[in-house]
Amino acid sequence: MEFKTKINLPLVFRIEGFLLLIEGLFMLATLPVTYIYRGLYAFSMPFSALITLLTGLILIIATRQHRGDTIKSHDGVFIVCISWLVLSLFGAMPFLLSKSVPNFTDGFFEALSGFTTTGATVLTRLETVPKDILFWRSMTQWIGGLAIIVFSLAILPYLGMSGMQLFVAEINGLTYDKLHPRIMHTVKRIWFIYLFFTLLETLLLYYGDMDFYEALCHSMSTISSGGFSTRTESIGAFSNYSQVVVGVFMLLSGCNFSLLLLSLSWKSFTILRNQEFRTFLLYTLILGIGIGIVLLFGGNRSLGTAFRESFFSVISAFTTTGFFVSDYKVWPVFLWVILFLLMFIGGCSGSTSGGIKIFRHLIFIKNSVLELKRIIHPNAVLPVKVNGKAISNNGIYKHITFVFVYFLFFLIGAVLMLATGIDFETSMGASVASLSNVGTGIGQVGPGGSYVVFPLAIKWILMLLMLLGRLELFSSIFQYFC
Repeated sequence: MEFKTKINLPLVFRIEGFLLLIEGLFMLATLPVTYIYRGLYAFSMPFSALITLLTGLILIIATRQHRGDTIKSHDGVFIVCISWLVLSLFGAMPFLLSKSVPNFTDGFFEALSGFTTTGATVLTRLETVPKDILFWRSMTQWIGGLAIIVFSLAILPYLGMSGMQLFVAEINGLTYDKLHPRIMHTVKRIWFIYLFFTLLETLLLYYGDMDFYEALCHSMSTISSGGFSTRTESIGAFSNYSQVVVGVFMLLSGCNFSLLLLSLSWKSFTILRNQEFRTFLLYTLILGIGIGIVLLFGGNRSLGTAFRESFFSVISAFTTTGFFVSDYKVWPVFLWVILFLLMFIGGCSGSTSGGIKIFRHLIFIKNSVLELKRIIHPNAVLPVKVNGKAISNNGIYKHITFVFVYFLFFLIGAVLMLATGIDFETSMGASVASLSNVGTGIGQVGPGGSYVVFPLAIKWILMLLMLLGRLELFSSIFQYFC
């Protein structure tokens, strides 16, 4: 095996400088909130923005002679990984300067949880946290969901660089080639639907019982499948109307964005013919109805409450968003175990959801069934097909390996937490909630819980799981080293 360890570091610094400029501009966008809701440490956001912008500008100026460099495949994997770490490092400054967190580890944890759209938090009593900090927290998820990499791809050509390899490394499973042959047009269209959904949900929530500030915060967290809220009770603190609106947009965010774009073009309804989407919708309906019936007859709830809580919880776990409207830990054990298992699956490929993705589950299940048939009929040619197309043996091997490695990392994370004395439920819940980028798990990290209870060493382990899960690094690591 030949290792590709030669990295174009000046190119990496140049791209990181550009991303820091974008991050600094987003920090500046929080200043109206800082001005309106003046807090004790109102200087934290403008000072953080200044430092971030200056650092980005210095890196770009220092590497201006590398304008014509191109991004190679292994460079793209490395850049994507480093980008989230650098963005989180500077994104942690507002939390530290505002004294919302007590130490660097907690600040970095909160920022990385935002940029990876995990939604795990070390903050408690959110109503007492400065509003501009909560706004920045939601914005980190919106940036991390899809915006920062895709937006930078729209600008990279002007820096004299090709962004296709970076695009492929970041948007795993997104069928960009079906949208438009030129990446610039693809980026614009993805940006359009991302921004459109954010604004539409904001207006719908504002029409309900949220003010504009809370509506925008929750919209950014919903579209990115992030789950950060401005309330300790999450979406349960708002009206039934707001819960339904958030549930619908969580469902949309769990769909493949490229298929949504093709469907919204009115030229075709490709999404309805997509097997992954149909499976996603079918699982949601069956589990939502099933859990709703149990809550209706065994949970002392009205018809509307039972099915609203059921569907919201199923969609939130399935799309790895992590919002909640009730404490499902008090439900019958087998119900929250179902939600726990849903966190592994995740939404559709090409969405902002975390998890393994339904596409890989389809391949795993179909291949397992066909393997039984091959035992009975060893000479039969039985290809694994998804959406009518046969998957190559090499592709099947990669996807199945991903599933096994995914569960291996989950078990390693859970065992390490058990070894430090953390209870079984919390260890399992925190491990899957971090790796699948859900945030809200079971045990002490269930609805309303906080990760502040964990030792610093465990928080760093959970941060590693967040990063691996968000970037789906397992599928790229062989490409990087081989």
